[in-house]
Amino acid sequence: MQQDTVTTVAVVGAGLAGLSAARDLHRAGIDVLVLEAADRVGGRAMAVTTALGSRVDLGGQWLGHDHHRIIAAADELGLHRYPMRTQPLPRVLAGSRRLHPAGAAMLTAGLALAGVELLSRVGTPARWNTVTLDRWLSRVPGPTARRLLEVLAAVSWTADPDRLSVHAVATMLARQGGLRTILSTTGGAQESLLVEGIGTLADRLAEGLGPRIRLADPVTAISHTDDGITLHTRTGRVRATKTIITVPAPMAARIDFRPALPADRAAIGRASYMGSVYKALAIYPRPFWRGRHGAEFIVLDRPGRAVFDSGPPGGPGHLCVLVGGPEARELDALDPGTRRAALLTPLADYLGPELLEPADWQEKSWHRDEFTGGGYLAMPAPGSIAGFLPVDSAPIGDLHWAGTETAEEHPGYLEGALRSGARAAAEVIAALAR
Repeated sequence: MQQDTVTTVAVVGAGLAGLSAARDLHRAGIDVLVLEAADRVGGRAMAVTTALGSRVDLGGQWLGHDHHRIIAAADELGLHRYPMRTQPLPRVLAGSRRLHPAGAAMLTAGLALAGVELLSRVGTPARWNTVTLDRWLSRVPGPTARRLLEVLAAVSWTADPDRLSVHAVATMLARQGGLRTILSTTGGAQESLLVEGIGTLADRLAEGLGPRIRLADPVTAISHTDDGITLHTRTGRVRATKTIITVPAPMAARIDFRPALPADRAAIGRASYMGSVYKALAIYPRPFWRGRHGAEFIVLDRPGRAVFDSGPPGGPGHLCVLVGGPEARELDALDPGTRRAALLTPLADYLGPELLEPADWQEKSWHRDEFTGGGYLAMPAPGSIAGFLPVDSAPIGDLHWAGTETAEEHPGYLEGALRSGARAAAEVIAALAR
């Protein structure tokens, strides 16, 4: 049954940005309604309960050492942090051999990464915006070094190497604190996790909003005039004074804006895309590998992947597997059992045969998610001048914008999502007070 709803502020998207904005508005005494296309809250954050009763994140999971806003939110909501268990360096596996940290391939890859890091600090010429990552990789000497860099790039940015420019990589590195921050645990972007999962943080933010969230109600069109805003959804129309759009630009591009957005803003959605990423968690009664030199790997055989020990202190054992880029999509053709065997079997020689019999296996292909479109974030297509972090979030009339890609600090991270929501809410509160 179609219905008309009136609210002061409509928020499009119930990810961390939308929930953060709605919470601040609600606390300020402003009537707010959150419209979410999916049947759950969280967006790119999603926690599930395993067969052993533990909670795992199928979406974003890490808290960085300087992610102060999300740490404060976790503490406020009664969630428990624990440090990421890690090694000085992951073991890098290529077929049946392990690469030596001081070997030619590792040193060559390290030098190439140092070059990209330097580019991120001094800036890249505009012409590098058309030089794609696969072209750059083709110049790196040695097939093993090239493959290592390809896997690291796929896991770090989830892009196809022919759809990401070197200029975009350098810009993201500069905005996200450099390679050391991106790849590090202690002192870096993967310093800690939540026992209950980041997805539980989203759930608890939503609990505080109660009926102010409407699930499974995608916004299909937004009419914005001097007289207000009308959002057209599956269940009817919502009339609002202000609207905050928090979904990433490629997903916002699916909305019919009436009138159309200015050309430069509309171009962001057309010229950016969501990455492809597959994530799995293997669950065990205990983290048996911790007596066997740890369980952190970079595996170069297809599908290239990163493996982490993400379990809480005292167990159970959680092994996290990430596959990015085109090889994440290749996994879609396999059934769950075959996928699990392909991802775990090469590690059994290092961790023992019990690795092949997890008590539970949780997995999600984010690029197949209808309403997020992929992860970890929206990225600019090569040659485009739109979509670089942070993307433009200046209000357009009574339309305001949030989402991790718009964050000035920590764009692309969960921290950036919360910060962007708080910023957009502050904009709206100030505008309504005038």
